[in-house]
Amino acid sequence: MMKSDSQLIINGLNFTPVVMEDEIKKVAAAATKIWHEHFTAILSSEQIDYMVDKFQSEKAITNQIETSSYRYYMIRVEEKLIGYFAIKEEEPEKSLFLSKLYLYKEYRGYGIASKAFEFMTDLCRQKGYHKIWLTVNRYNENTIKVYEKKGFIKVRTQVADIGNGFVMDDYIMEKTI
Repeated sequence: MMKSDSQLIINGLNFTPVVMEDEIKKVAAAATKIWHEHFTAILSSEQIDYMVDKFQSEKAITNQIETSSYRYYMIRVEEKLIGYFAIKEEEPEKSLFLSKLYLYKEYRGYGIASKAFEFMTDLCRQKGYHKIWLTVNRYNENTIKVYEKKGFIKVRTQVADIGNGFVMDDYIMEKTI
């Protein structure tokens, strides 16, 4: 693992790059809790467990960072972990893929996601990227409303087989920078 980069602080929030093993463990533990508190209304517990293991376990996060150029960030207030996000820069397309943005339930609705979007928008401007794009479950209505409020538009639907009899039924949304 690499040394941890210095943290970025925006209006009292810390966006700290995740690179060390103990940081990855913290994010994986947060993923398990956040996914179970957020997705139970739209996914079965079996699918949540499967998806967390496949995409948000320590092994999966480590692999994404080391081999797929994903960058994870812990979102913290002082030293308290309140959420995380993951991005991937896409050079040829001049875009940023927002792979994950999750907050503990008690921290939603306070503008924290807006600060994360400010960070991503600034990164796009620095790199000369033209858009941020993401996938979101088509039944995740509250989250879709947040993305739309932030200027994202639905560009298409996507159904992806993720194995074990499960699919991801998503919208692909984009925001022009």
